[in-house]
Amino acid sequence: MLEFTDGKTQTRVTLFVEVILPLAIAKTYTYRVPYEWNANVAVGKRVIVQFGKSKVYSAIISRVTDQAPQLYEAKYILDVLDEAPVVDSTQLHLWDWISSYYLCSLGEVMQAALPAALKLASETRIVAAQNTGVDRSELSDKEFLILDALDIAPELKVSDIVKLLGQKSVFPLLKRLFEKGLILISEEIAPRYRPKMKVFVSLHSDYTDNAGRKALLESLARAPKQQDAVMAYIQLSRQQPEVAKTDIMEASGCSSAIIASLVEKGVFVAEERAVSRLAGEDVEVTASFTFSDAQSRAFDDINRQFAEKDVVLLHGVTASGKTQVYIRLIEAAMACGRNVLYLLPEIALTTQITERLCKHFGNKLGVYHSRFSDNERAEVWHKVLQNEYQIIIGARSAVFLPFQSLGFIVVDEEHETSYKQFDPAPRYHARDTAIYLGHLHGAKVLLGSATPAIESFYNARAGKYGLATLTQRFGDAKLPEIVTVNISEESRKGTMFTYFSAVLLQEMEKALAEGQQVILFQNRRGHTPLLQCKTCGYIAKCIHCDVSLTYHKSSGHLHCHYCGFTEAPLQVCPACGSTHIESKGFGTERIEEELETLLPQARIGRLDLDSTKGKYGFERVLTAFDEHRYDVLVGTQMVAKGLDFGKVSVIGIINADGLINYPDFRAHERAFSLLAQVSGRAGRRNSSGKVVIQSYAPNHRVIQQVIANDYEGMFMAEVAERKNFGYPPFFRLFKVEVKHKEQQAAHEGALRLVALLREILGHRVFGPEVPLVGRVRNYYIFGVLLKIERAGISIVKVKEQISVALQRFETNKANRGVRVQVDVDPY
Repeated sequence: MLEFTDGKTQTRVTLFVEVILPLAIAKTYTYRVPYEWNANVAVGKRVIVQFGKSKVYSAIISRVTDQAPQLYEAKYILDVLDEAPVVDSTQLHLWDWISSYYLCSLGEVMQAALPAALKLASETRIVAAQNTGVDRSELSDKEFLILDALDIAPELKVSDIVKLLGQKSVFPLLKRLFEKGLILISEEIAPRYRPKMKVFVSLHSDYTDNAGRKALLESLARAPKQQDAVMAYIQLSRQQPEVAKTDIMEASGCSSAIIASLVEKGVFVAEERAVSRLAGEDVEVTASFTFSDAQSRAFDDINRQFAEKDVVLLHGVTASGKTQVYIRLIEAAMACGRNVLYLLPEIALTTQITERLCKHFGNKLGVYHSRFSDNERAEVWHKVLQNEYQIIIGARSAVFLPFQSLGFIVVDEEHETSYKQFDPAPRYHARDTAIYLGHLHGAKVLLGSATPAIESFYNARAGKYGLATLTQRFGDAKLPEIVTVNISEESRKGTMFTYFSAVLLQEMEKALAEGQQVILFQNRRGHTPLLQCKTCGYIAKCIHCDVSLTYHKSSGHLHCHYCGFTEAPLQVCPACGSTHIESKGFGTERIEEELETLLPQARIGRLDLDSTKGKYGFERVLTAFDEHRYDVLVGTQMVAKGLDFGKVSVIGIINADGLINYPDFRAHERAFSLLAQVSGRAGRRNSSGKVVIQSYAPNHRVIQQVIANDYEGMFMAEVAERKNFGYPPFFRLFKVEVKHKEQQAAHEGALRLVALLREILGHRVFGPEVPLVGRVRNYYIFGVLLKIERAGISIVKVKEQISVALQRFETNKANRGVRVQVDVDPY
């Protein structure tokens, strides 16, 4: 738009900016730029805008134009927040792709992508930082007023500060206070990640030679326990480069107080250091290492295939040394001046990878995940933007970072479902997003797994991806011996002791007698999954969801695992008044309880969602097991995810049938993956270890394939079935859920949506059907499944048509109050 000034010939341009708001709205929104700020606006910068009657947001500029919107009058932006863009054009291209591919709004992508410190809004909560030591006399009057108000109130909303100062544009003030470390935003109140600390002990320099040690032992003749501790240290120091305090205590049987006394006397020197939470990795990585022949072949194969393909799949068995291969590839990318992204499914579960990479790359490596405070995440964001880190290791959200020169991406354990975001939108998959991110940057992508996803292996077999293999464990370590137990047969013989077969109990007792450890896997948490009246059949259910309540012994209550509802356990049936209440099924708590009876001498720990609540719950359980304060660890699928303990010789899978018989087309693939990964926790170093799988169908195809370590057999069987029944990798799936608080309204809405979808997709639309859990948080759910063949059809046009159908559905007044949720590539 051109504006003429006072009849003069000089003209000036009025600029408008299209912005992405952190809201689930269908389009970008246009605002007018005050003339004096024309030089300040740029794509990727944040501006402060008012949206609606009173809400104020920080929005990202996606486009600068001189064209005014035709259908509405543009409001002025309130302020420009940044001196330089915080989001670059490549990221905006990625956001556009995620929005179109996963059928969500740009605002939802923005919400997922940006750290909370970069997306302030009216309802953002602000708290004062503690013990900052900053002289408040140096602050402006308005900054002082904000901190003064925070001294009185524990926290304030941004809207409260707007009222306090009498101005809408408070974000620049808050930004300055945040950068000075004087305020924290609400997300920072969450607990921070804390590394595992371990005490290492060494002898004082006076006792390093033989004469000194002899004199020391003689001086401790009247303190036999202290003498034992010193002798244990001397023996351990000959076998390992560093000796931990816990090693001495275990070897000598002495207490922590004995070690403290020796430190006080000056005999020992103690040093506390941060260490890998999971000491004893499958392959030790030092500053320099030598490849095995198998690793060398895989490394050369990957590089050869990268010359032709952008994505390569590395299929390597557990403990085959994949991490060392990753490191050499990372070094090659860094030598070319490129950045590296190393993705992990769950950063908290695989922190040893961070420790290994730190040995090599030091301060060139940054870490980005949700366990860090928002301040730390915002700091990492800015450092990546300024190209201060060459390597980023992180969970799925790390794909959103503003990389400047990305050259190599590693997606470790690429099969993991943790890479998929289920709620809220965007429901993206980090593996697929990383591949597109690599395409945008011209980077190479390496997918690594011992049990690759069916789609990834199919793409590799079809030539879309490259394929490299590592079939040998590093150092020729043996795979564990796997035995099966038929639960029906054992029950008939009377050799089942509650949930444990005689075979499993004998192996556990043998391991404990030899000072080894045991892991037991049961993929259900809680004590009792179902309480039922024996008289009338009444089952305790959640009042908000169509699901039975699970009894948790730790809390003494019944819990809903979907909405969190709790109530007291049944004593009397509310339907018939009977007191005959039966417990059916078993979870990790029940297993733990039974073990205490069967193995009273064993120290038992539990690793599940309930036992790891709290600030450092997960770390606490793992550290205790790693330091052998537990003999047996009972856990859900958490025990399968990258954990490695040197003294685990027996793995027990209590009941494999629940995994295999789950009503999901991926059930066999996931059962194979989980059983193989759990089995891989045993025999990772000097001994082969033993895995005992209990099942009512021990001859089931999947179990036999796990025993034979036959991934390809599982793959071929699954691919044949999926081709026959129309599932990935031959078809694309869209899961559409229709929700309403009234069942009839939800059903009628689902029928109307199905009719719209069938107009464009015909026989490809299935449903509506009630899912396994038909009501969650008082919303009734009906599911619709779309199966779109990959061959001969444009998926882009299909998505455009689906979007049009959804828009038609939402504009129909009959559907008011009906929620629709789309998940592309679900499961």
